[in-house]
Amino acid sequence: MTLQLKRFKIGVEEYYKMAEVGIIKPTDRVELIEGEIITMSPIRSPHAAVVTALIEELVPVLKGKYTITSQSPIRINDQSQPEPDLLIAKYRKDRYSKKHPTPADVFLIIEVSDSTLQTDRKVKLPLYAQAMIPEYWIIDVQKQQIEQYTQPEGDKYSTKKITKKTGTLTCQAIDFSLKVTDLFM
Repeated sequence: MTLQLKRFKIGVEEYYKMAEVGIIKPTDRVELIEGEIITMSPIRSPHAAVVTALIEELVPVLKGKYTITSQSPIRINDQSQPEPDLLIAKYRKDRYSKKHPTPADVFLIIEVSDSTLQTDRKVKLPLYAQAMIPEYWIIDVQKQQIEQYTQPEGDKYSTKKITKKTGTLTCQAIDFSLKVTDLFM
């Protein structure tokens, strides 16, 4: 006999209300994925260094053309609001101050994986594919490489390309290239 646990799923509005009343504290590192509050791993130094390198490399190239957010929410739907490490969206002069970006706004999501590789592949990838995010990168800090996913279909991406540390990766959703070696010390 298999034990079936009943789960109570919440929406984005309940999630915000939990924060307003102090159930979720500002210091809690959590995100809402498919109606469940998921704890995020602490940001270790190698992870932070790669996010910083991404910002340093991409902002000069993309500033004024696109909006770049770091560790900020994207509202996928009423039950999912992940906080990717980097997100590149349509340029908005107000910097999305009135509402978070939605999938229709987003060109590229980047997750930096130091200790979260399986979550980024098995939880986030299907979520982003279903939302029709055109391009998704997973930066594998341990292997010093980038997994590039394009052409979302259902809960998968039909194209996957791996670029090693010595390679150059070209974004398919918008026009820019990145030398992978620039991200790692």
